[in-house]
Amino acid sequence: MMVRYTPGSTPLPHFGRRAMLRAMLAGAGVAAASGVLSACGSGSGGDPNAVTFGNNLSDQVPKDAITAALKAFEGQSGGLSVTINTKQHEQYQEQINNYLQGKPDDVLAWFAGYRMRFFADQGLTGDLTDLWGKIGGNYSDALKQASTASDGKQYFVPFTNYPWGVFYRKSLWQERGYAEPKTLDELVALATKMKSDGLVPIAFAQKQGWPGMGTFDQLNFRINGYQFHVDLLAGKEDWQDKRVKEVFDTWKRLLPFHQENALGRDWQEAAQSLQQKKSGMYLLGSFLGQQFPDAEKDDLDFFPFPEINPEHGTDTVEAPIDGYMMAKKPANSEGALKLLEYLSTAEPQLTYLKSDSSVVATNKDADTSGYNSLQKKAAEVIKNAKHVTQFLDRDTDPGFASEAATNGIIEFIKNPDNVDSVLKGMADQAKNIFK
Repeated sequence: MMVRYTPGSTPLPHFGRRAMLRAMLAGAGVAAASGVLSACGSGSGGDPNAVTFGNNLSDQVPKDAITAALKAFEGQSGGLSVTINTKQHEQYQEQINNYLQGKPDDVLAWFAGYRMRFFADQGLTGDLTDLWGKIGGNYSDALKQASTASDGKQYFVPFTNYPWGVFYRKSLWQERGYAEPKTLDELVALATKMKSDGLVPIAFAQKQGWPGMGTFDQLNFRINGYQFHVDLLAGKEDWQDKRVKEVFDTWKRLLPFHQENALGRDWQEAAQSLQQKKSGMYLLGSFLGQQFPDAEKDDLDFFPFPEINPEHGTDTVEAPIDGYMMAKKPANSEGALKLLEYLSTAEPQLTYLKSDSSVVATNKDADTSGYNSLQKKAAEVIKNAKHVTQFLDRDTDPGFASEAATNGIIEFIKNPDNVDSVLKGMADQAKNIFK
């Protein structure tokens, strides 16, 4: 599963971005290790009083947050200790395949959706269906769906997530009299008005390779629905299908409202143009709030991407979910299940959120009284979603994401009239990758 880049390709730096966002898993923890993942797994050696934890982030703030959560677990676990095996994020992802086939830790960090199913379908992770019989009430149906593999069983415990949407500054919109659009036509009308008002209607950046994937995702599941979207990304549908062509044709209609020269701009710069009130909207994840001073964060709001096809409405929300899996044969299965059950509760999730306000707890009963206004909105939007997607580079094969999807979207942005050629290239690569 290692992602390999070829000369001339555009690598996806989303790992570094998410390393910054998904703080909850970070840490060197209660007892940290930083050696090679495959060599450090199952550090408990079957000790019934110890549980090992495979961790993929190591920034100081999240490290402290997850340490606090796990120390709280130790305090109420009846004598269990937790040993955290931390690995630098990119290396963790590159080594995950060998890690799972060797002696992985009892509990390990990963992502919901396709990335989870990929390993569950190979029988490399532990079946958590019985555990879900206990913890299912903590989660929405959409979160359960994202934790379920092809065999109908659950292999994942969600911890935190964050939504993608169309973000804007409330004060600017109030000043200009703008209203949230409910349909694509209303969005176009609003963007047209913003342009005449001297604003960049839609901030946009594609220098890092991945941001435009979010635009594709929104358009695809709004036009074609959740099932077609996930099937397309799983290699079960044809990229040359007329339904995919409609997605790019719709995007082509919106491109004139996007910030120019996107290939030379990173998402931070685009977010700053929103913060500076030079742009009216920005389609991105809630992490864009990191570019706003604390005093201005309450001025940030968002809405789910508007309806395009009434058949699907706005029933799908892009909200990448971070959480945990269990080893196929954990050295301490009883301890692993006990830890996973704890991580499904509100307490450790809220402990994490004290350090990172750009995400929300996945436990539906978590106390939101401490949330800022953006978190409250995010939690509500995610809770009401019928379907939750993970973002293109998590919902598909990593090789397809890093090569076909990244380069295809960049080529489309360079030359929107070249859609047929772009889709043929993506379709040809998909046939090779999804054999």
